[in-house]
Amino acid sequence: MSAKTWRALLKGKHQLSLRLFLLLNAISACFSLASPIHQTMPFTVPVGLILLISASLLAWQLIDKQRLININYTSFALGLLWAWHIIIKNDAIPNTDASFLIIALLTMLFIGAISFINNLQAFILHCLPATLTILWLDQGEHWLRVLYSVALPGVGITIQHIIQRRNDNFTQRLMNKLLEEKETLTDLSMIDPLTGLYNRRGFQSRLETVMAAGSGNHYVLLLDIDHFKAYNDNYGHSMGDQALIRVSAAIRDVVRSRDIVTRYGGEEFMVLLTNTDAENAMETAERIRLRVYDLRILHLFNEQVATNVTISIGIAPLLDDGIEEALEMADKALYRAKDQGRNSILTSDNLQAA
Repeated sequence: MSAKTWRALLKGKHQLSLRLFLLLNAISACFSLASPIHQTMPFTVPVGLILLISASLLAWQLIDKQRLININYTSFALGLLWAWHIIIKNDAIPNTDASFLIIALLTMLFIGAISFINNLQAFILHCLPATLTILWLDQGEHWLRVLYSVALPGVGITIQHIIQRRNDNFTQRLMNKLLEEKETLTDLSMIDPLTGLYNRRGFQSRLETVMAAGSGNHYVLLLDIDHFKAYNDNYGHSMGDQALIRVSAAIRDVVRSRDIVTRYGGEEFMVLLTNTDAENAMETAERIRLRVYDLRILHLFNEQVATNVTISIGIAPLLDDGIEEALEMADKALYRAKDQGRNSILTSDNLQAA
């Protein structure tokens, strides 16, 4: 799950809570108009406004699903309208009837508890105006019953709110951990496990970054260990792996940190020298050749060249034709260098001149 997905889930949860709240308010307003608790003054201005606002916002939410409406402002505004309705209705009832106030309070608590089971702030903002109004109108006669009616769902929602916050925090930490592990796995999938160099996938990713910068000249070096098959056949694959590790470290030590070193094949390596020129590319290739030679890795089956491991190198510029063209030219230069005796360097320019 990405951070974007997490935000989308929170947004969906917010919208669902708001729509349920608006729907319950609209239903309660319709019920108050169609079947009032007391027939005296069945219609009040605040009930009409509640119905209009709830229906309008609900329709707006259904039409424009991307727009978020502030749930706290909405819950408080409708809570004030319900408190206004209670005052008007209570004044219109000939004889003071506590049952009207209790039923009105329970209606507010029901709407708030159902809609805002995980939103303590919105619940308080919606129920507080009606609760204070009823306590004032009741003049303290049923204050214990009123407070109990408010406290019961209030405590339940508070507990649920605490549990939900802990769950959300746990989910957020888990999501962050998964994202970190995903990034680690992505990095590992771009690294050759034996040499620690980039593999082809890693090279492609780094290449896109280099090309996006769009400045400087770049050169491709293809390097191949001479007679490596014979080395593996006679010394064993374990010794062959050790040779690859030492050669890859030597190549990496010579080039700059901004250059890209890749294990291109079994015993073949590729280096992308960034922001350089032909002379520096040739000098770098020569330093790599000498560094590998100076490792003095015994290779008696390379006796036509030396008694230790050597490499041959082909060089080509990375031009507008793209990386594939550069690799093709460097590959031709590499194999011409091998044909000419190995442990040598050849550029694509020399190849074309020949």
